[in-house]
Amino acid sequence: MGAHVLFVAQLGQPPESAKPWKGLGSGVCELVEDHRGDTFRVVYTVRTGGSAHVLHVFQNKSKSGIATLQPDVELIERRLKAVFARYGGSGRSR
Repeated sequence: MGAHVLFVAQLGQPPESAKPWKGLGSGVCELVEDHRGDTFRVVYTVRTGGSAHVLHVFQNKSKSGIATLQPDVELIERRLKAVFARYGGSGRSR
């Protein structure tokens, strides 16, 4: 996975490997990459401001399968709120 994947998303073409992030509505997606036995995830949105906003990049260390740890979920929610606060409902920078 590279930066080109996020560039493709920013252009409005969802990457083949992207899947919806559950719980935060449409427009929030995640990319998952396995590397040497570890799983890494990127959660991003492009629904605001015409840019790809990376909300969190982390190594999945859940002890219960694919579930995301609560501190990671809370951080993603806070960062999404910060993006909305900056761009508001118009999608333009204030």
